[in-house]
Amino acid sequence: MYSSVTLSRYIGRQFVTWFVLLLVILLSIILLLDIVELLRRAGSKPGVTFGLVVQMAFLKLPEIGQQIFPFVILFSGMFTFWRLTRSAELVVARAVGVSAWQFLMPVLIAAALIGVFKVAVINPVGAVFIAKYDQMQDRYLKQRTSTLNVSRSGLWLRQQADREQFFIHADTVNPMTFELSQVMLLRFDPDMKYLGRVDAPRAILKEKRWELLNATVNQGKKETEAVASYTIPTELDMTTIEESFAPPETISFWDLPHFIKTLESTGFPATRHRLHYQSLMSQPLLYFSMVLFAAAFSLRLPRRGGTMTMVTGGVLTGFVLFVLTDVIRTFGMSETIPLMMAAWSPAGISLLLGTAALLHLEDG
Repeated sequence: MYSSVTLSRYIGRQFVTWFVLLLVILLSIILLLDIVELLRRAGSKPGVTFGLVVQMAFLKLPEIGQQIFPFVILFSGMFTFWRLTRSAELVVARAVGVSAWQFLMPVLIAAALIGVFKVAVINPVGAVFIAKYDQMQDRYLKQRTSTLNVSRSGLWLRQQADREQFFIHADTVNPMTFELSQVMLLRFDPDMKYLGRVDAPRAILKEKRWELLNATVNQGKKETEAVASYTIPTELDMTTIEESFAPPETISFWDLPHFIKTLESTGFPATRHRLHYQSLMSQPLLYFSMVLFAAAFSLRLPRRGGTMTMVTGGVLTGFVLFVLTDVIRTFGMSETIPLMMAAWSPAGISLLLGTAALLHLEDG
């Protein structure tokens, strides 16, 4: 068996070059489309400038870029092997005793390393960007005035009314009814001057208002007063509150385990965050399998119609992978199947199918 470090570096460098080039092209197209879409959404919103729209589009770009990584790996691998086959470089490599599995190895390693780099570096950076994008979207496009934050000490909610701001803290939350337990309400005027505090063993979310039951009201220099019910207005409902939780895409890969523990200790389910975390863990394996598919499509092209066959096979593979991932993720979110199976099945199935296809083509 013959193995050349120079050949491995050459093939790996070819793959990485085409990967970067294709990624830049696709991201540029996506950026332009996002700018157009954000301009459409911002058309009726006062105070939203073109510069702000461009900034939001750039902030959103890392999230979309991460979603297209598997397809960029697939098509850059296909194009790399197609060019090496068309130029007869792989024919020469086979003639001196290099097997398909040997010249595939540098590309497989490069794809897996891209997956590790994406999870360990790009994902944390992208999480910061998309979190900033969500804040700007809520402020400028959705014009929301309430935010929700879950921390180690419990739940924090900021609620803004016409003449006051309220900061609500609760130790635990019932995720089904959104009833808060051990509630503390801090009141401030628009200039953030402290107005008073309200404590209550529980609070209930009703239509357009929070109702604190058996509350103790402290209004600065006035005497403490016990009331059966203390009410403040709110624009929130159950749907808005659920959407206000930090989606898993806005949390760094390194911070997800702690955030999951915090959610569960507060009383909220963390199913989608666990699924997202395991899906990130499976990314290097998925990219590895995409290279196998690319090799199966492009290593042995017929003399006529080869390019069309390669492109068609790649598009169909990408479409099937996307649908399969989405369906399995849906089952995982509903806990119809175990989370580990939902997160790792797309990568595992792709790896098995890609290996089988390549074995069939290369070894009969």
